[in-house]
Amino acid sequence: MKKLLFCLGLFLFMAGGFTANAQSIIDAEEDHNFNDFYKRDQAKGRDAMPYAFLREADVVWEHAIWRKIDFREKFNQFFYFPTDPSKNTQNRVSLTTAILDALKNGDIEAYKEDDLKTPTTFQEIMAPICRESVMHISEYDEYGDEMEGRDTVIKTEFQNEEVYSARIKEYWYIDKQDTRQKVRITALALVYNDCKFRDGERTCQDVDLFWIPMDDMRVRNALVKVLAYDERNSHAERTYDDIFIQRYFDSFCYRQSNVMNRPISAYLTGTDAILESQAIESEIFNIESDMWEY
Repeated sequence: MKKLLFCLGLFLFMAGGFTANAQSIIDAEEDHNFNDFYKRDQAKGRDAMPYAFLREADVVWEHAIWRKIDFREKFNQFFYFPTDPSKNTQNRVSLTTAILDALKNGDIEAYKEDDLKTPTTFQEIMAPICRESVMHISEYDEYGDEMEGRDTVIKTEFQNEEVYSARIKEYWYIDKQDTRQKVRITALALVYNDCKFRDGERTCQDVDLFWIPMDDMRVRNALVKVLAYDERNSHAERTYDDIFIQRYFDSFCYRQSNVMNRPISAYLTGTDAILESQAIESEIFNIESDMWEY
């Protein structure tokens, strides 16, 4: 009797293990997700949390600052990579890819200037940077004499990796309700590295492609659905919207609101410009502490 019960229990144990194993195999075949060992649904369907309502009467002081974020700096490289999203197995995209995809799909709107008054379209943005140029190619006969030659059309296509930086416009202000100094990013621009050949020399200059309103919930909802890479934790749920709200980036000030409406580069260069940028930031950060001095 004991042997019979033992054999029956062993049979049930083996059958249960086979059933569980078969179930796991079936589940794996149904999911067709062999790159991840768990289901990833981070940021999908998420909406950005709206900013708290702010009355004009509660703002007792404000100051506009323009900053530049260089993607080539080590701390900011998560903005730039991956340059080729199709070869990325972690489902990450660069900030440039995320914004351009949202703009191309009509999810967000873009503007020509940081005042966000003149709208522009994706086609208008791409037209000047996706251009055609004609190059004359000389041809020679078998004796080395130059012939008439021919003209060849060279097409220059825009590449996302040619965006090395971004500019942001932000307002520092003091809310009298809690007497605290706060900051709000209102606009962001992607900066294109426009290079041309002139007289046999290659010259490059930064060109603002367009500006997007960072206060627009459509922009924030597009950014909150894209996860930014965290080198310390690949599972981190830090989105690009979180990056800008938490100010998890390195940047420098290149302009502040002033009576002449000019950037620092208009009156200072080199080391003097760097010192002026640092002085502006120090002055902004000291305003809140200076309020409490007696």
